[in-house]
Amino acid sequence: MKKKVILLIALISYSAAFPQKNSINNADKKYDHYAYIDAIKMYEKVAKKGYKSANLFEKLGNSYYFNGDLDKAEKWYEKLFTLNQTVEPISYFRYAQTLKAIGHYDKANQMLLVFYKKTNDPLANELLNNPDYIQKLREDSGRFQVENTGINSKYSDYGPAFYNNELVFSSARDAGGIFQRKHQWTNQYFTKFYVAQNTGEGYLSPTKKFSKNIDSRFHESTPAFSKDGKTMYFTRNNYNNRKKGKSSDRIIKLKIYKATLSDGKWDNVTEMPFNSNNYSTAHPALSLDEKTLYFSSDMPGSLGNSDIYKVTINSDGTYGKPENLGKTINTSGRETFPFVSQKNELYFASDGHLGIGGLDIFKSKILNDGYSTPENLGSPVNSPKDDFALIMDSQKQMGYFSSNRDGGQGSDDIYKVKELPCEQLLKGIITDKESGLPLANAKVSLFDANRKSIDSLQTDSNGLYRFETIDCDKIYYIKAENEGYQTLETSVIIPAKTGKTTLNIELEKKSVPIKSGSDLTKVLPLETIYFDLDKWNIRPDAEVELQKVITVLKEHSTITLDIRSHTDSRQTHQYNERLSDRRANSTLEYIVKHGIDRNRLTVKGYGETQPINRCSDRVPCSEAEHQQNRRSEFIIVKM
Repeated sequence: MKKKVILLIALISYSAAFPQKNSINNADKKYDHYAYIDAIKMYEKVAKKGYKSANLFEKLGNSYYFNGDLDKAEKWYEKLFTLNQTVEPISYFRYAQTLKAIGHYDKANQMLLVFYKKTNDPLANELLNNPDYIQKLREDSGRFQVENTGINSKYSDYGPAFYNNELVFSSARDAGGIFQRKHQWTNQYFTKFYVAQNTGEGYLSPTKKFSKNIDSRFHESTPAFSKDGKTMYFTRNNYNNRKKGKSSDRIIKLKIYKATLSDGKWDNVTEMPFNSNNYSTAHPALSLDEKTLYFSSDMPGSLGNSDIYKVTINSDGTYGKPENLGKTINTSGRETFPFVSQKNELYFASDGHLGIGGLDIFKSKILNDGYSTPENLGSPVNSPKDDFALIMDSQKQMGYFSSNRDGGQGSDDIYKVKELPCEQLLKGIITDKESGLPLANAKVSLFDANRKSIDSLQTDSNGLYRFETIDCDKIYYIKAENEGYQTLETSVIIPAKTGKTTLNIELEKKSVPIKSGSDLTKVLPLETIYFDLDKWNIRPDAEVELQKVITVLKEHSTITLDIRSHTDSRQTHQYNERLSDRRANSTLEYIVKHGIDRNRLTVKGYGETQPINRCSDRVPCSEAEHQQNRRSEFIIVKM
């Protein structure tokens, strides 16, 4: 009898488990074909019956994650990690993003560190060096004003683009068509282009369809227009001229297409030569001179899930070879939706750089030799959810971006963003370095980055000085003078946000003796000799300071100097050692040219080995901070 009972229980268990397994297999098929909405319904039916497995929880989390529903994804990732089973490293990353979405930043950072260590990702150092990055982002917020545009639907609306005095964007809204098709991934209609008129101050008129000639059976999104309004680049699924293309694993990837305006109609749709059936290219953006096309892709050689690339547009209409923007911009995560402003700034979305959550919008200055360290735009532009596809009119300080943040009307909405005026107060106290007492009536002068005089004033009885309404995001020079004291000149970097910057200055009495081992840049009223990036020529501002050194050498004919030159940390150690040698020798030759015996001078280049700030290898720094390390020093060897 006991054996019969055991057998009966086993049969019941098997009969109960078999339908569960069958349901999961059916759900897996939907998942593997990117029908995530259908997969979610099937997986959740199984989960409600108490079935637990790493495969079930991971795919439920992924299905919500891939649809941008991070709150619900977090629930299933939490269940996945509660099982304490081995998971793929990427699951740590995705779980971290969903934890950020619900405000659990400490736990999110723990998950990110595990991911970075498992994948040997150098971003681990960035996180370890900036453990309070969320607090810093909060302090750096409030530079923008954000509001809903009023053109959004209950569906996905995203990817805006400026076109003459209009805004063109992508939408999955139901326009009442008879043959509208839904995408299994999102269970929404395939996106088409719509347009709204700018009625002033960034406000928009009701929308209408943009161009029937561009519409296809699949997605169209993220257009980019030439300045003359006659050329459009845009993203579309791999479909053109009624032909559908698939990758080797039977997936319809994304491609970039080009269309031209002829007789008031968009026509001649052609695909870019760097497209491929086996990887995606998407989200085009034109450079200021329209000779470069930026875009996002997961092509072979990418650093992460998607990287930002650029390609040259040749004068004959052909295209160069796509070039990855490199590790300053791209990470092991997603970098996507590039845009270039009139200020030659690259805006893009990323979930790889440290951010508030999901995709955050970043800004980087396009330099002659690369890109500046990306800057997170902070709140309210960025939220714990996905924020992306920002376009900005720098002259009007107004633009638009897309987000699936809480409080929106649809899954993705388009928001208007206005950059608020930025004003700074620069203040400080001038004191005696030895006693610490304030120096009244000290003269304080303000100069711009080119050392052009802006203003000067005298300190009050408490040694306080104040310069009102200083421009943000600039470098200034401050010179402090007082009778009986050595004049001191120093630079100050004003942040790109409204607030107050404090620069206290200590003045030394003139009785400081010149002795062996002293650095003339500190003994004299001498500003540090700086060099431009990758250059060793003497700048005009450096000539002024070198003349002071020459004067001292002429007044003290027995002094011998060791000229020590330094570089920043960008480039290799070997390269920087050679560069610093060139800078030291360039400084020596300038001094010799002005009458100083060569035998009184020695030189040595230290490369990047002696930075005066935190900017060592792979530490994100501003251009101004890097410049502080490109310097020469003058050490007195013998009196």
